Amino acid sequence: MGGTDDTSGGTNGGAGGGSEKQANAKLGSWFVRSGWSKGELARQVNRRARQIGATHVCTDTSRVRRWLDGEQPREPIPRILSELFSERFGAVVAIEELGLRTAHQPPATSGVDLPWAAPQTVEMISEFSRSDLMLGRRGFLGASLALSAGPALVEPMQRWLVPAPGGAPQGPLAAVPAARGSRPTRLSGPELDLLESTTVMFRQWDAQCGGGLRRKAVVGQLHEVTDLLQEPHPAPVAKRLFRVTAELAELAGWMSYDVGLQPTAQKYFVLALHAAKEAGDRPLGAYVLSNMSRQMIHVGRPDDALELIHLAQYGSRDSATATTQAMLHAMEARAYASLGQVNKCHRAVRMAEDAFSDSLPTEDPDWIRFFSEAELNAENAHSYRDLAYVAGRSPTYASLAAPVMNRAVELFAADSEHQRSYALNLVGMASVHLLKAEPEQASDLAGRAIDVAKKVRSERVNTRIRKTADAALRDYGTVAEVVSLRDRLRTELPDDAQAAARTAV
Repeated sequence: MGGTDDTSGGTNGGAGGGSEKQANAKLGSWFVRSGWSKGELARQVNRRARQIGATHVCTDTSRVRRWLDGEQPREPIPRILSELFSERFGAVVAIEELGLRTAHQPPATSGVDLPWAAPQTVEMISEFSRSDLMLGRRGFLGASLALSAGPALVEPMQRWLVPAPGGAPQGPLAAVPAARGSRPTRLSGPELDLLESTTVMFRQWDAQCGGGLRRKAVVGQLHEVTDLLQEPHPAPVAKRLFRVTAELAELAGWMSYDVGLQPTAQKYFVLALHAAKEAGDRPLGAYVLSNMSRQMIHVGRPDDALELIHLAQYGSRDSATATTQAMLHAMEARAYASLGQVNKCHRAVRMAEDAFSDSLPTEDPDWIRFFSEAELNAENAHSYRDLAYVAGRSPTYASLAAPVMNRAVELFAADSEHQRSYALNLVGMASVHLLKAEPEQASDLAGRAIDVAKKVRSERVNTRIRKTADAALRDYGTVAEVVSLRDRLRTELPDDAQAAARTAV
C-alpha cells in the first residue's frame, strides 16, 4: 500500500522547483538511536494516529524515508513523532529537536503561560473543553498541543502564588464575566450540591473503570459548568463553581493522562490550577500540581517534577490536611528516587508515613480520599523500586520495595473501588520480582494484572504490563512462564496494531 495519508506539506521543492531537499539530520539522529526500522516507525505512527482518531493517517516505509530525506510532514505527524520519541527515550523530545515544523497554534490551545484572571480562565476552559468535545475525536486537538517542560512549564506555574495586581481581591471576588444578554441565573443550593456530587461520582467511575470510559462525559460536564460561570453570581456561589470547575478540569487531565493523551492532560492540569486559584483553594491547587509532577516523572523529567511538588508544598503548607501533606511527601520521594538522591528519598518517605499517621479522614476533601494506606504503601514501594533501577538494579532497594509493594497489593485486592490501582501495583510487584531475578513470580503477577486490566479501560495499565512483559522476555525469554505471559498478552491484551492485524485476517 502506498503513502496515502496526505500529511506532507510538499514545501521542500519538487519537479522543476530548482531547489533540492536536504536530509533531516536531527530526525535521522533520533531515528538511528531509537533502533527502530522504517517499517516499525511507520506502524507506530499509524497506531498512535488511530488512538487519537486521526484515521486519515496511513503512512509506510517510503513515507518515513521521505521524512528522513527532508520532507516536512503535516499535522498531526510532527506531534505523533514527538510523543513516540519522547516515550522511547524517557524524556521530552520536542518537535523542533526532530527538525520538524509545527502548524501555527491558536492561543487558547497552545502553551501553558496563560493569564491569571477569572474572565480569561473561564474563557480558556470553555474554549478548550469545547474543542476537545468537537475535534478531539478526529485527532486535531491532540495534534495541536505540545508537552511543556523545564522553565517553560515551571515558571508560569509559580505565578499560582502571586497576588493579583494592585492588591485586587483574588478568586471569585474578582470580576466574573457578565451575562451574555440573558437574565442573571442564580443557582440554588441543591443545584450546587448536585454539581459537586456529580463530580464525586465521576471520580469514583475513574477509579473503578479507568480514564477511557467516562473522559468525554467529564469534559462535557466541565464545559457546562464554565457556561454557568459566564453568568453573574454572588461571590460564594462563584467560588463554589470555580472549585467544581477546578476539580472537573483536574479529572479531565487525569483521565487524559491515563489514556495516553499527555499534552491534553497537561493543558487540563494547567487550567485546573488556574480555576483552583480563582476558587481560593490552595490545597486543591497543590493536588493539581502533584499530578503535574507525576506526569513529569512519567515522561522522564524528575527535576521538573521536584520543582512542581516543592511549589505545591510551599503553597499549601498552612492549609493542607495531613493526608494531603502525606501524598505530597510521597510524590517528593518519587521525584528524589528518580533523581537517585537516596537520603532525601528516605527522608521524604518517612515524612509521608509520619504525616499519614496524623490523618483525620473527616477533614479530607473528596479528591484526596483516594490516598489510603494502600496508596501510601504503593507510592513508597515504587520509590524504593525506582531507586533500585537508578542504582543499577540494586538488590538492596528491590528487597526494600518488596514487602511494601506486597502490602499495597494485599490492600488493593480487598478494595473493589480502585481496580486500576490494583492492576498497577500487581505490575509494580512483578517488576520488583524481575529485579530480584524471579521471572516465574513476575509472570504470575503480570498475568493477574491482565485479568484486572481487561475490566478497566486504562492505556496506562496496558502499557505498564507490556513494558514489564518486554523486560521479562529480554532477560528471561526461555523461561516457560515468561513465554506463556507473552502469548497471553498477544491474545488477551493486544495493542492496536496487533488487534488491527487480527481483524484484517
